[in-house]
Amino acid sequence: MFKTTANACALLITATLALTSAAPAGNNGAIGTEVRSYPIRNFRIGSTETRFGPLEFVGGMEMRAPLDHFASMSGFRFLDPGSRFIGVTDSGFWYFGRIVRDGGGRPTGVADFTMQPMVDADGVVTTEKWHTDAEGLAVRGDEATVGFEREHRIATFDIRPGAMTSETGRLDFLVPADELRRNKGFETIAYAPENSPLAGARIAITERSIDRQGNIFAAVLEGPEKGIFKVVRHGTFDITDGVFLADGDLLLLERSFNMAEGVKMRLRRVDGSTIGKGRTIDGEFLFEADLNYQIDNMEGLDAWVDGDGRQRISIISDDNHSILQRNLYLEFILTGN
Repeated sequence: MFKTTANACALLITATLALTSAAPAGNNGAIGTEVRSYPIRNFRIGSTETRFGPLEFVGGMEMRAPLDHFASMSGFRFLDPGSRFIGVTDSGFWYFGRIVRDGGGRPTGVADFTMQPMVDADGVVTTEKWHTDAEGLAVRGDEATVGFEREHRIATFDIRPGAMTSETGRLDFLVPADELRRNKGFETIAYAPENSPLAGARIAITERSIDRQGNIFAAVLEGPEKGIFKVVRHGTFDITDGVFLADGDLLLLERSFNMAEGVKMRLRRVDGSTIGKGRTIDGEFLFEADLNYQIDNMEGLDAWVDGDGRQRISIISDDNHSILQRNLYLEFILTGN
C-alpha cells in the first residue's frame, strides 16, 4: 500500500472507518456477494486508441460490491487461464471468483465471488493488520504461497476455495530481517518456469526494502540459484507485483505516488536468464501510465496464454478501502512476445 501525507491519510482513515467493519468473530466461512461491474472500454481517457507500446488494450472494468470487505485487493492469480482466480487482500482476506467474458473474449464482469477471512494457527479469525497484511501471491497446483508485510513472512497454504485453513508451512526468505522495511516487504512471489535456469524456483521481491546503493532486495528461495539478488530501482517507483511470462522473462508491475502528480503505473520486462544469486537485475520499460489513463493503485498482476496462443496481462488495483479510489481490472495482450 502506498503512503500519503498526513492530511491525505486522515481523509483515507475517515473513509475507512465509515465503510468497513471487523471480520465476523469466530466465523471463517466464505462470504458470497454480487459484484457490480462497470465497463472500461477506453484505457486512455478521451481516446479510442488501443495500442500502447507493445500492449494492446482488451478491456477492463470497475468493480463494486455491497460487502464491507470488498477492498484492498493485492496479490492475484488465475487458477484457470483468464477465468477462475484466487487473491489476497492486505486486510486479511482470501477472495475467489471468475471473470465473465463476451463473445469477443473481452472481460465484462465477475461471477461466483466469495471472500473468507484468514485464520491463525489455531483456525481462529485474525483481523490485526500487523499479522494479516498479505501482499504477494504465487500458485502452483493446489498450493498458494503468500508474502506478508509488517510481520514479514512467506507462508504456504492449501487452496480450498471457500474453506481456506491456516498456513501449512513457511519459507526462509533469506533477506536479513533488519533490511526489511515495515510496510515495504515482500510484494512479489512468483514461480519461475520449470525449464528455466531457475528450474521452477520461487522468487520473492520486496516493494521497497533497499540496500545502500538504492537497489531493491529480492531472493531466489530454492533451487540451484538460491540466494539474495537485487533489482535496480528507477525514480520513485516501487514494485507491487511480478510474474513470469511464457518465454521465461519476468514482468514487474511498478507504482509511484505523490500528492503533486498522483498515482502512476509502469511495467518492466526483465530477461529471466539474468536472475540468480548475487546478481543485480534490470530490464526494459514497456509502458508507463498516469492519471490520463484508467488506472488507480495498481497492485496485482498475472500473465496467461489465451486460446489463440496470445500472451495476456491482467492487472488489478487496491482501493485502500477509500471512497477516493477504485477497484479496477484491466487486461492487455502483450504483442511481439
